[in-house]
Amino acid sequence: MTPNRWIALGALSGALSVVLGAFGAHALKDTLTPDQLAVWTAAVHYQALHALALIAFGIISERWNTRALAAWCFLIGTVLFSGSLYALSLGAPRWCGAITPFGGIAFITGWLGLAWSAWRAR
Repeated sequence: MTPNRWIALGALSGALSVVLGAFGAHALKDTLTPDQLAVWTAAVHYQALHALALIAFGIISERWNTRALAAWCFLIGTVLFSGSLYALSLGAPRWCGAITPFGGIAFITGWLGLAWSAWRAR
């Protein structure tokens, strides 16, 4: 995928995180318990943070001539981590919580991959 595509995906994910954050704060505030709303907020926070990571990857990937492993991990992590937290907030079965750590592992792998790329860059 081209650097511009990663930037576009990051920007779209960032926009979606704002929409979902507003949805949680306004439309769901009377529906969710405080604990469920906290889980929703965590999902929004991690999605927004990794949207910025995707944008940063797109900006630096050509300069570093790096592979897209980190970006894919950020994207997969967002789907698994934030997606499972959104689902749990909305009443998905508790077993969906077993998916969340895999998203966290993807996030960690992405950050380590980005660090490795930076270390190797000239």
